[in-house]
Amino acid sequence: MQLLLDTHAFLWWESADPRLGAAARQAIGDQANQIFVSAASVWEIATKRRTGKLAFAGSPVEAIGKNGFFELPIAPLDAELAGDLDWTHRDPFDRLLVAQAMRLRGALVTADTLVRGFDPAVTLWAG
Repeated sequence: MQLLLDTHAFLWWESADPRLGAAARQAIGDQANQIFVSAASVWEIATKRRTGKLAFAGSPVEAIGKNGFFELPIAPLDAELAGDLDWTHRDPFDRLLVAQAMRLRGALVTADTLVRGFDPAVTLWAG
């Protein structure tokens, strides 16, 4: 299975945060699954760290590699799909992650109820 980690799910995995639920932790740790972290999440982490809204030491890109995850670049098709989603949610990072999960035909690992409410079929509950 292909799993795309929402930014908070990636941060929870990286810091061994107990908010990441057992099912999500098991799925992420399963060697049979391919785990992706979007460039959008790296951008979000860097932005929030710069503005003081997030304390994250080190490089998210290095953390992706250290964990054996795959980097997921933002493709123009992702941006087009994110903009066209029939969804009132305005967070551009969330819209992009949902679009990327749809393109991958994978699941977005998230604890965001707004994201899960869009389409539970493309999400794996992280909480």
